[in-house]
Amino acid sequence: MKIGNFTKTDFVKVDDKNRFYFMLQQMQGNRWKITLVVLFLFFFIIAGINSAVFFGIEIAENWKEMLLILLGAFVGNLNKVVDYWFNSEDRDKMLIQKVDEEDGEALSNVN
Repeated sequence: MKIGNFTKTDFVKVDDKNRFYFMLQQMQGNRWKITLVVLFLFFFIIAGINSAVFFGIEIAENWKEMLLILLGAFVGNLNKVVDYWFNSEDRDKMLIQKVDEEDGEALSNVN
């Protein structure tokens, strides 16, 4: 079903045994999308600033301040993305343990 520019997906029937795994896949897919959007916008801002410097475009003082504020905000967002992907060992272990518990076999050890 299409609503405007967005596509509404129908509900997916998932077995009780695989529902946590399905939810985990959806969460991971959404995190990839958010990561790609943040990285794209950050590199777009950097490319815009570098191209203005390279071509010698004169930027008004108030626009320079706006660009630097925008750049600072996206540096914070980029920091959150890096923290998510590289500093989440405990959360990853807990998720893997939960998936193992649904299978009925404990293959991982979170200790």
